[in-house]
Amino acid sequence: MNRVPLQQQQQQCCGLWELRERLGNGGFGNVTRWQNKETEEQIAIKQCRQELSERNKERWCLEIEIIKRLDHVNVVAAREVPEGMQKLMAINDLPLLAMEYCQGGDLRKYLNLLENCCGMREGSVLILLCDISSALSYLHKKRIIHRDLKPENIVLQQGEKRLIHKIIDLGYAKQLDHSSLCVSFVGTLQYLAPELIERQKYTVTVDYWSFGTLVFECITGFRPFLPSWQPVPWHHKVRLKGNNDIVVYEDLTGEVHYCKHLPQPNNLNSLLSGKLERWLQLMLKWSPQERGKDPEAAPNDCFSQLRLILQLKLVHVLNMMSAKILSYSVSEDETVADLQLRIEADTNIPVAKQELLLEAGLALEPQAPATQCAINYSEIDGRRTDSPLVFLFVRPPCSYEPQFAPRVLPENIRFVQSDPKHVLAYSPLRRTCGQAWHTIRSLKEDWQRLQQGQKAAIMSLLRHNSSLSKQKNDMVSMYQRLMAKLDFFTTSLHIDMDKYQEQTSTGIVSEKFLGTWRSMEQTAVSCSQAKVKELDEEMMQLQPEIVDVQRQPWRSGEALDTLEGKAMELFRKLREKPRDQRCSGDSQEVVRLVVQAVQFYEKKLRDFYTHLSKTAACRQRVMELLPKVEGVVQKMAESEQVLMHLQEKRQRELWNLLKVACSKVRSPVSGSSDVSPLLTPTHSLQQLALITFNNGFGCVCSDESLVEESRTFESRLQSLLHDTIQESTSSMEMLSEWTWLR
Repeated sequence: MNRVPLQQQQQQCCGLWELRERLGNGGFGNVTRWQNKETEEQIAIKQCRQELSERNKERWCLEIEIIKRLDHVNVVAAREVPEGMQKLMAINDLPLLAMEYCQGGDLRKYLNLLENCCGMREGSVLILLCDISSALSYLHKKRIIHRDLKPENIVLQQGEKRLIHKIIDLGYAKQLDHSSLCVSFVGTLQYLAPELIERQKYTVTVDYWSFGTLVFECITGFRPFLPSWQPVPWHHKVRLKGNNDIVVYEDLTGEVHYCKHLPQPNNLNSLLSGKLERWLQLMLKWSPQERGKDPEAAPNDCFSQLRLILQLKLVHVLNMMSAKILSYSVSEDETVADLQLRIEADTNIPVAKQELLLEAGLALEPQAPATQCAINYSEIDGRRTDSPLVFLFVRPPCSYEPQFAPRVLPENIRFVQSDPKHVLAYSPLRRTCGQAWHTIRSLKEDWQRLQQGQKAAIMSLLRHNSSLSKQKNDMVSMYQRLMAKLDFFTTSLHIDMDKYQEQTSTGIVSEKFLGTWRSMEQTAVSCSQAKVKELDEEMMQLQPEIVDVQRQPWRSGEALDTLEGKAMELFRKLREKPRDQRCSGDSQEVVRLVVQAVQFYEKKLRDFYTHLSKTAACRQRVMELLPKVEGVVQKMAESEQVLMHLQEKRQRELWNLLKVACSKVRSPVSGSSDVSPLLTPTHSLQQLALITFNNGFGCVCSDESLVEESRTFESRLQSLLHDTIQESTSSMEMLSEWTWLR
């Protein structure tokens, strides 16, 4: 339906409603777009032409009657005709039809976009299937056959999250009588079921044929059964197709082929392609009695079968080793670990060596639900070129090398490659150019997906490197703290040992006591043997390599962009040629562009995998360093505890030494005349007490101050000695534990 620009002088108003655009001509009349000046609501007004036959006037009134009592999101809704508009626009006595306005245009307009020359995107196909199957099922339950389902009678409206498809133009629709059979000849020939062409009785299965034909065209970009043939030879040839044949086409040599499979190129993944092939085999059966039914399935009707397909939760996994996409249907209770088992069966990569990453570099946990990666096309725009992917990497050690199989080119491209100078008629030449552009565009999108995978690998590397940097900072900080504590302890210990040497003349001599201190010193020194500097140097050497892989020298895909642009322009110019200038030609330019694109892609893949191997090597080194740093940090934490224990032991033994020394001074009082005194009652005892005091606080005093302070503390020590002697008298067993003092 062609839109007609509205000239200034053609502006019309009806109350608050203003004529904004002439949308074009429908089957029965003109369609215009009106907008409310206050609310900005828009409606489409369909006006019946005056020259309609009586029979078509009846159909016009029937369309209005039907559409007014329908209520379904995927069937265009009727609106109230604004007051006064019937009188303003009346050219006959037939009523106007007011409908909701769908700003996206019709499906034919969408299919005619250059980008859809080889079929719509996978998401767009699934959304279309969902919407139109729901609408048809609704109409059939209302006992209404549409009978003219085609792209021109499906309009698009932008919803909150995605496009919504709506069936329009029920002018050919017919309500079923009790026998559910009709015998009229209506509809557009290329989408008509065979029984309508043969003027036989028909049922709702005529809509199945039209729907199947429409879906095939949306998937591949062309109609399934010899679309350019005239009706009589078309009917003669197509009726010979097998029960499961879904396409009858003429190759570039003029030979007719019958096939059960969806032809390439198209934009469906392999899993969905296989399921929709089987569904189309149901929809495109020649026999109306068999059409739409699968006797081997339950439920066996086509709409139920389609719902099962549309309910699939699909996860697409890009194998970074082969550059191929693996598609899986996952259930609600399936985990990532279950998915990995299926991947192992398809790729021979053991589960233990698989690593599944999202584009942000996050690794999938084995116990997480696999459905978290599934694509929900009800939530995203199906026209997007970038489908959410999971990237499959092989755990290191691994060297990534190109293991990809050459891309299978479309049949037309293979033909012209073998003979580029072969002259083709305009129609096959245009299709071949479209396939060439689609092939180069697919190579560019494959390249972009690999870049996404490389991005995921780098993001994962950076995440782990960030953890490593944090652990490194913790390690250095802990090492500095440990060294400070060690320095304090060894300094204190050396003061103890120096003071010990100074007071040996007073009589306190014990090699074992001195050996204990020296053992403490050796233990403390061993706490400083963590390989912090070596690890720090290794991490510093790794950082420039990590920076280098982020520069992504492999990113230069400009040549593919240029080649894709040239192929698109070649196809666009050929398609837009006026009819009187459409002539035959050869495919030399087409072949040259495809060959250059394939050669460039394969060359860049080698550079890409070299860079991916460097990324994997850096990541492997980071992963190896992480446990080493963790181990050093743990060891330093243990060393810190050892130092604390040694410090406590040192302090405790110094005070115990003071206690024993005090006991020795008073030992004759207890009646033990065999024990020789270790200290004199005055000077030596005071000297020992002050050594202990000074070591506890890390202080050193001169001899004069020592004598002066000893007098000050003498009275206090006398009291302490009295208490100590009382305790030693009642508990002499303690002395046996300090036999090393002898």
